[in-house]
Amino acid sequence: MNVIGKNIRLLRQKKGWSQGEVAKQLSISIPAFSKIETGITDINISRLEQIANLFQVSTVDLISKEGEHHVAENVAEIYKLKEKLAMKEDEIISLQKKVIDLYEELRA
Repeated sequence: MNVIGKNIRLLRQKKGWSQGEVAKQLSISIPAFSKIETGITDINISRLEQIANLFQVSTVDLISKEGEHHVAENVAEIYKLKEKLAMKEDEIISLQKKVIDLYEELRA
């Protein structure tokens, strides 16, 4: 079993899902998913991203060796922080536009 397959299996088991449940969510056959998990079949980038999204982890989590990267440890918190950061960036852009508009009014 390769590193990616092992990581996928651990994530699946952590969720308490069967291979059949995961295969159904990925719209592939159970044998196809089993081959991915056991490392018989190499997976392409789009399938890797699909699996990462399903388990709510990064693709780096899926390809990293154990100990190199924490798989699914703080993923939910990271996503929440990314969302907050994006909202703050939007707020900053809005405020910058207001400053520019006020500056233009003062110049006029």
